[in-house]
Amino acid sequence: MIPVKEALYRILDHIPLLGKERVSILQAQGRVLAEDIYSFGDIPPWDNSAMDGYAVRHFDIQEASAKKPVLLKVLSDLPAGKVFQGRVGSGEAVRIMTGAPLPEGADTVVPVEETTRADGNVKILVAVSAGANIRRAGEDVAAGEKVLENGTVLRPAHAGMLASLRRSAIYVYQRPRVAVLSTGDELLEIDEPWQDGKIINSNSYSIAGQVLECGGQPVQLGIARDRREELAAKMKEGLVADILITTGGVSVGDYDLVKGLLKDLGQMNFWKVAMRPGQPLAFGRMAAKPVFGLPGNPVSCMISFEQFVRPSLLKMAGFPRIFRPSLWAVLKEDISKRAGLAYFIRCRLIEESGSLFATTTGEQGSGILSSMVRAQGLLVLPAEKSAAKKGDLVRVIPLDPYLFYTFEPTYLSGP
Repeated sequence: MIPVKEALYRILDHIPLLGKERVSILQAQGRVLAEDIYSFGDIPPWDNSAMDGYAVRHFDIQEASAKKPVLLKVLSDLPAGKVFQGRVGSGEAVRIMTGAPLPEGADTVVPVEETTRADGNVKILVAVSAGANIRRAGEDVAAGEKVLENGTVLRPAHAGMLASLRRSAIYVYQRPRVAVLSTGDELLEIDEPWQDGKIINSNSYSIAGQVLECGGQPVQLGIARDRREELAAKMKEGLVADILITTGGVSVGDYDLVKGLLKDLGQMNFWKVAMRPGQPLAFGRMAAKPVFGLPGNPVSCMISFEQFVRPSLLKMAGFPRIFRPSLWAVLKEDISKRAGLAYFIRCRLIEESGSLFATTTGEQGSGILSSMVRAQGLLVLPAEKSAAKKGDLVRVIPLDPYLFYTFEPTYLSGP
């Protein structure tokens, strides 16, 4: 039995970075860029107006005021998307819309609300500063600039920038394909006729959901019965994926066949981790593919995935940061534990008077899947501790991505 941290880093040492694929910029959302992106030219490509107004020469309007307006001749109206074919000279102006290229000769834009129009002319009522209300060529991105780096996790703003750079498709790291195989004679699929003594194969769906949540692609292999030949064939079938996950069959019972097959068909790296739940975890490789033998109990299965498989999938997909953050919370109850094992306890989080408190979800048995449904986080008690007391500060790994969302937009409130 090895410590959690040792198990984690032994696993990660065997996890490769996947290859690249070219996808559309919208398909790339939430994925990791696999190339450097450079600008082919300036953005914006020319000086343009930041608002609706009048393009003028600053020299002409530097003495303008409401009491003494400057009268200029309007040469043309210039909408966005058009270019003025001419030059703004002394005593002249062009009516310009937001985004339109600045006409030659003009060096300033006066907002329309600081003017009045009269008989083909315009009265300028304020002396704005030289160069006011102009977006300069290249002020966003300069020609030849590296705009995005390999390893960037792509968000909506990146899609807009890539579109501005005229990149409709880019290279990203591949999404891991994860084969999920449940084992055991006791299992039934969702739609099979009910039989006494059987249980529904829920692990396939919990694990597939976890795979999807971290960007992987689950490949569900169904159920392998407790027969060596059938299990071996199913495990070999799973090697078409980048990772194989089995659930169940990794303990010490007569029908726990996964460990033996992993040794016979590949290599076993370790078995058993000093944690609860999730102690009977097996990890190894078959045909150079990582294989995780997760426990069969549904909570043990999900927590083992969370601790070991999730960071592995993120590493495969090129993510630079692969571990969830943790936070401190005040414990609201006493917890006893066995020294020598790290505990991952399902908990709820409560904010009171600016402090964060943690309380367990109730019974913590490894077969109580409803405890994972209720959990907002995992309260982590390290192996060396034998108990935690009410009022202790404890580490919590948040699981709920919406945990700190509120019913009201509190950020619009006063300080």
